[in-house]
Amino acid sequence: MLRAGGLVALPTETVYGLGANAEDPAAVARIFRVKGRPSSHPLIVHLGGAEYLDDWVEDVPATARLLAEHFWPGPLTLVLRRGPRVPLEATGGLETVAVRVPDHPVGLALLSAFGGGVTAPSANRFGSVSPTTADHVRAELGEAVDFVLDGGPCEVGVESTIVDVTGDAPSILRPGGVTREDLEAVLGCPLEVPSTSRVRVPGQHPSHYAPRARVVLVEPEKVVAEAGLAQELGHRVGVFLPAFLADAPVKAHAVVTVPSSMAAYAHGLYGFLRELDQQGCDLIIASVPVEEGLGLAIANRLRRAAGPRPS
Repeated sequence: MLRAGGLVALPTETVYGLGANAEDPAAVARIFRVKGRPSSHPLIVHLGGAEYLDDWVEDVPATARLLAEHFWPGPLTLVLRRGPRVPLEATGGLETVAVRVPDHPVGLALLSAFGGGVTAPSANRFGSVSPTTADHVRAELGEAVDFVLDGGPCEVGVESTIVDVTGDAPSILRPGGVTREDLEAVLGCPLEVPSTSRVRVPGQHPSHYAPRARVVLVEPEKVVAEAGLAQELGHRVGVFLPAFLADAPVKAHAVVTVPSSMAAYAHGLYGFLRELDQQGCDLIIASVPVEEGLGLAIANRLRRAAGPRPS
């Protein structure tokens, strides 16, 4: 299907991707049409192993090789200079390309059998909640996808960490499944997480990872009170209840008690958002976790989900 220019939803350890042959501009363009994604937003090229990196990028600095050695396969994406094999359609017109090797046996088997690069943003409509099961993909994209390869639920549950290694010092452009602390331990230096960057990468839209319900973020100790007030005002309120408030009475239409473990929270995050949508909530009250470890990625996704909606 990939060789014929089709679209294949494939499992990774982070989320399901909507895959196309990275060297087929027409197939890549179809990804943008199916997702409703602006063509200026670059895609990630997925490879079957770190040994193929030099085939797809212009130059691989020592920092990139070190990170690839430690974290591939895994939820880390590296931004490097685009090689001639990568069409500009896949990079949003940029001379940089985002590349990673996913850590999922089914996804890797497909990449190995295909023998090339696969561009694969999340397999959902642009800006909405990312899919972490094959059923999520089918429910959202339906027959617009030629083949859905079911590899079970995604283990990590949030997208990869994107690190720019094209400048003088590496920086995190999107927090994700590899923590800043783990990256810093390998590199031996602190990493910035800038609010804006000179390089466009996936996940930077003001509203992203968003359910149909509007998301409102409050301080953890205010979640119960804010939910009750919104429910009294006539909203169908969904609540992300912090674990330390699990026994508190909550006036709401639906309640999800989020795990205290950040790994478990990340694994379930998008499923929780979809669940509250399915319950018919029009407003979700949540709090941002401590921005350490995977909490940084969760906080990033919740802030994007709560971002300004297109008018």
